[in-house]
Amino acid sequence: MGKKYIDVKKIKRRILLEKITKVLVVLFVAVIPSIPIWLMYLGLIAQAFSSKVTVGIIPSGFTLKNWRFLWSTIQMGLKKYPNIWPITMNSLYLALGTALLVTFVAGLAGYALSRMEFRGRTKMMEFILALHAFPSIVLLIALFVLLNKLGLYGKGFITLTGVMITKAALEAPMGAWIMKGFFDSIPWDIEWAALVDGCNRLTAWRKVILPLVLPGFAAVAVFAFLAGWAEFIMAFTFIREDRWWPLSVMIYHVIGEYKFIDWGFLAALSLFYALPTIIFFIFSQKFLLRIYVGGVKG
Repeated sequence: MGKKYIDVKKIKRRILLEKITKVLVVLFVAVIPSIPIWLMYLGLIAQAFSSKVTVGIIPSGFTLKNWRFLWSTIQMGLKKYPNIWPITMNSLYLALGTALLVTFVAGLAGYALSRMEFRGRTKMMEFILALHAFPSIVLLIALFVLLNKLGLYGKGFITLTGVMITKAALEAPMGAWIMKGFFDSIPWDIEWAALVDGCNRLTAWRKVILPLVLPGFAAVAVFAFLAGWAEFIMAFTFIREDRWWPLSVMIYHVIGEYKFIDWGFLAALSLFYALPTIIFFIFSQKFLLRIYVGGVKG
């Protein structure tokens, strides 16, 4: 039999072709579609820190005048807006309160759905998914009537708290479903060992299972925080006093002053509105990187 020779050049060409194909796929699937998004962010940053922008993203003249809302009262035309810091605290209260309520309810509900057998369990899980399908705007009229009947409409902090609880109730079903997936990924043997050692169900959940599903809580908390931070329609409908507005409602009213709008000021305010979500992602990314659909990476 004759000797078989390996065509090294052919193999190198094939490897090079595979690498080029992978680069092209990444380029066309991930890089090129994200270019408009990055251009919008660059334009926002350029507009926020400059007195003039050319070609949408090229700043001309550095200035901090657009950030004057950080140290002075906002005046747009004839309209005087409240101080930015109480407004920011309203948004933080709404977002953090939503995140805390959702993670607490989702943690307990997800554990019950994962570990406990009871009548109607499957139907309940189907109902949870159906609940998440309802956007908040569908319930707007019913919530308005309810708050009005209870005398809570337009009551400042109380109404803001009501918006937070309503938002948490709308986000909790999907949070419970996500947490169920994480609890399902924890082997029964770990919990049985804790029960054999004398722990009751709640103690086993708190001391043994809970540390293992922290990435799940981080994911649910991030999604709930973002939902609360971005909430607009209910806050805009139910909160009448401007000092109890969240930032989303305030930005809407600033945009509404279209006759006197200062685009640099609006860009700076929008960038300020985006900063907490960026910071929240930075501090939670080590948990989020361990997440895949339905559980936790090893």
